[in-house]
Amino acid sequence: MSKTRIAFIGAGNMAASLIGGLRAQGVEATHIRASDPGAETRTRLQAEQGIETFEHNAQAIEGADVIVLAVKPQVMKTVCLALRDDLKEGQLIVSIAAGITCASLQSWIGSHPVVRCMPNTPSLLRQGVSGLYATAEVTAAQRQQAEQLLSAVGTALWLEQEQQLDAVTAVSGSGPAYFFLLIEAMTAAGEKLGLPRETATELTLHTALGAARMAVASDVDAAELRRRVTSPAGTTEAAIKSFQASGFEAIVEQALHAAATRSAELAEQLGK
Repeated sequence: MSKTRIAFIGAGNMAASLIGGLRAQGVEATHIRASDPGAETRTRLQAEQGIETFEHNAQAIEGADVIVLAVKPQVMKTVCLALRDDLKEGQLIVSIAAGITCASLQSWIGSHPVVRCMPNTPSLLRQGVSGLYATAEVTAAQRQQAEQLLSAVGTALWLEQEQQLDAVTAVSGSGPAYFFLLIEAMTAAGEKLGLPRETATELTLHTALGAARMAVASDVDAAELRRRVTSPAGTTEAAIKSFQASGFEAIVEQALHAAATRSAELAEQLGK
């Protein structure tokens, strides 16, 4: 990526995170450009990262090898149609907008190579995970560029079918909120058991962080890790049995199915 010229259309939080990750990896500021209608956003990004920023999208993409579409899904069609005549053959389009299919993008910008990505909010801390799907026009070198781009803020995983991005949305895109909900519930339950709120919060947060780190670092799956901390007839077993008696696994499956279904519905609505 050190010689790749990258243009960001939209300079919101996710774009700023990607730019920061690229700069931290050694990509020179002169190889990154960004456009955004907000003067304050442009000024802040230019000051923080030392990159050149523009009000108009056409200026930002001039000479770019990779163009990252980082605008809201609701305005994507308008942005793409306005860019269409300024795009050059061979420029890679990377979309990080939820719900906009590759077919929709190519109907608006022409048959350019497109990589569609689904990052998640921990990417703002460079602890994210993203699902990536490439159209047939994307070359091996461009796949590598897209992977390195998203790897700047976490882990990047390639998908074989675009429809799998709905599942990615359900698992990791929306996933942080599920863990926040569990943190809320555990903190509230700790309070009801007699702990001060601050103590219940600290215990819950650090338990979640420690468990996640253990799972990431372990060479065994989550089921085995759970078994190792669940002593027969012990306190953990009592809690796990209560979860399962209430249909915990089924509740999770239903929730993710609802998220994936909604993702597919939004793609159809936003792609028109």
